[in-house]
Order: sequence, then structure tokens, then C-alpha cells
Amino acid sequence: MPTFVQIIEFIGTFAFAISGIRLASAKQFDWFGAYVVGLATAIGGGTIRDVLLDVTPFWMTNPMYLICSGLALLWVILFGKYLIHLNNTFFIFDSIGLALFTMVGVGKTLALGHPYWVAIIMGGITGSAGGVLRDVFINEIPLIFRREIYAMACVIGGIMFWICDLLGLTLIMTQIISGISVFIVRFLAVKYQICLPILKGEH
Repeated sequence: MPTFVQIIEFIGTFAFAISGIRLASAKQFDWFGAYVVGLATAIGGGTIRDVLLDVTPFWMTNPMYLICSGLALLWVILFGKYLIHLNNTFFIFDSIGLALFTMVGVGKTLALGHPYWVAIIMGGITGSAGGVLRDVFINEIPLIFRREIYAMACVIGGIMFWICDLLGLTLIMTQIISGISVFIVRFLAVKYQICLPILKGEH
């Protein structure tokens, strides 16, 4: 039976893959191209995290992540006409993936014995780096470099993970609170157009 963390990773993989495949479909990619974009979105952040942590990338030990991305492609093929016309669909799936992958990244880094400041950075990489690869593949400016609060939501989620741990909460409760905090920060930032200050250079 899959563990709680594996279930979270599978849901996050599916959510992130859909966000990537949906954007690829808007750019008129073929099925294989859309799958590659979805897969890169889903496993990119975790792969970079695992390479930095000097462990075998997670998807190389379990084919389920590749299968999840394939199921996401099938989902978009079957229900794409409904998904593409829903403006909030990409945001919802992307935010779910962001929240789930952030807490998985923080938890895995801590389990390997690294300090919290490293775990928070790795949570941010796990959550946001796949989205960077997605945006590069579809020739868009990566979302984390635009005005929207994206990677900062991961950082806040990592800090919440640390606070919950200090308060002595159980691991599952800590993961849930951390993930919800990422989603809420992202939701509020988009809903109320909250953004970080723009660095203005001389023209």
C-alpha cells in the first residue's frame, strides 16, 4: 500500500501534469509534446531537489509518476474542451501541485537530516522549479519571475511546516497545515492581486 506521502506525491504529480498539459494544448502541442511538458512540470522540481540532496531522483524508483502524467494527458484529451475554457482550471491545479510538492520537499529534506533552512529552500525548489521548466518549454516568462507570488508561497509553507514542528504537531497534521498555507497564500495573492515590489532599473 502506498504511504501518505506517496499518495500526496501522486496527486501532486497529476495536478501539476494537468497544468502543464493544459498550457501545452493552448500552444497546440501534439500529444507527445504535451506529455513531455506535463511530465517536466510534474517531476522537474523533485528531480532538481533529489540531485542537490544527492539521492536517486524519486521517479527513477517508481514508474507511477510517469503513469500519473500519462493519465493526466488522457484526462485532458477526454475532457480538454471543458478544461481549456475554464480560466480558473490552470490556477487550481497548479496551486494544488505547488502546495503538495512543497510539503513533500520539506519533509524529504528533513528526513535526510538537513536543517530547516535547507528544507525550506528545497520545498521551494520542489514546488516551483517544475513550473519554470514548463514555462520555458512553452516559451513563456517563468511564473516565478513575474509579479505573482509563487515561490514565496512555498517559502511561507516551509516556515509553517517549521512552526508546526516546533509546536509538536503530528507529521500528518504538519503536512496538511503547511500545504493549506501554500494554497491560501497563492489564492489570496491572485484574488487580491498581492505582489512583491518590482525592481525598476534605469532605462
